[in-house]
Amino acid sequence: MALICGIDEAGRGPAIGPMIICGFAIDEKDVDKLVALGVTDSKLLSPKRREELYEELIKYSHHVVTSSPADIDSALLDPALNLNWLEAISTANAINVLKPTRAFVDCPSNNIKAYSDYLKALLNVKCELICEHGADLTYPVAGAASIIAKVTRDRAIEELKLKVGDLGSGYPSDPKTKLFLEQNFDKHPEIFRKTWKCYKNVITKKTQKSLGEF
Repeated sequence: MALICGIDEAGRGPAIGPMIICGFAIDEKDVDKLVALGVTDSKLLSPKRREELYEELIKYSHHVVTSSPADIDSALLDPALNLNWLEAISTANAINVLKPTRAFVDCPSNNIKAYSDYLKALLNVKCELICEHGADLTYPVAGAASIIAKVTRDRAIEELKLKVGDLGSGYPSDPKTKLFLEQNFDKHPEIFRKTWKCYKNVITKKTQKSLGEF
């Protein structure tokens, strides 16, 4: 049977911490095992259940690609790149390592064809690409990838909290994250995505305050 792969990400939108891309590969004949485990889109699972499934899923072939805040900022400041292309580069990395015959990719772009074409050009293996919105819900292999990516990202955030304090979820809409950003933007600059609007706003506000005091 064919080796198939699912690809998904976690941490695309937060202002703090890494973005994680995971590729998860399994023999097509074994997909029923994922269904039996209850594998689905990680967002539909409780943190406890994600952790339980993670321990089962990492027994299978998988590959995780981490993009740091600096990596993300670099891509967004590069005229030839953007967040979608960075995600495609990481996705290609995972596919090239896992070497599946077919890959089900949760597409981050509204333009699925453009994203698929860009991704295909980065592959050095012969692989059929199926890029769709919501692939993590439709295909168990992509759901498995979403679980590993989410748990990996969550663990990275918990490690950061041990080092720098409670930063909340890392998402700009989180009041705890907003407060942490305002109070710590200059103490732990390496954990923030400096191209994010919320970070720029804090810098602008601090600069205006300094000028006013001057």
